[in-house]
Amino acid sequence: MADSPWIAILRGVRPDEVEAIGAVLVEMGIRVIEVPLNSPDPFESIARLSRRYGDRALIGAGTVMGEADVARVADAGGQIIVTPHADLAVVLAAKSRGLLIVPGFFTPTEAFAMLRAGVDALKLFPAEAGGPAMLRAIRAVLPAGTMVLPVGGVDPDNVAAWMAAGAAGFGIGSAIYSQGDTAAEVGAKAAKIIAEFKQR
Repeated sequence: MADSPWIAILRGVRPDEVEAIGAVLVEMGIRVIEVPLNSPDPFESIARLSRRYGDRALIGAGTVMGEADVARVADAGGQIIVTPHADLAVVLAAKSRGLLIVPGFFTPTEAFAMLRAGVDALKLFPAEAGGPAMLRAIRAVLPAGTMVLPVGGVDPDNVAAWMAAGAAGFGIGSAIYSQGDTAAEVGAKAAKIIAEFKQR
């Protein structure tokens, strides 16, 4: 996150387009790429990204709901698991395969349970429902150094507010990729987000 505070969420991406999109993102310095498992043939997309960019970026899966999917992501070469929920079984499965794990949470109870399980970072989701004020409040009680990544509704217009509230990074979906976007369109969106971040 220190080098690349953005997680590019490629929901809906197809295997035949994912490498070109990945090339643009990696070239622009975005070093974490997530393929949600409700995308077309997500494990093939993860495998293609991992083969081509796995030495330069963290490639993994989002919307991971069960232990079996963790195994399939690992077998495809994925390195990071992101969930929408606080699921201990998924966390333990990811750690057992040596993968990074970033579970979703929305309450302090969920956050502390996940931290006790040894997660690598926390995903505040859905972030737009709580807003930066919620993140600021919960950071006051979380252990120092806890990485919290807001996901859901993050865009160039509110990046500064999230940063001020203590976000360690951002999961960015439609503001960086919408189903059907070309690699050039993804590059233009990413450039806007990066420029906004650097201005703050």
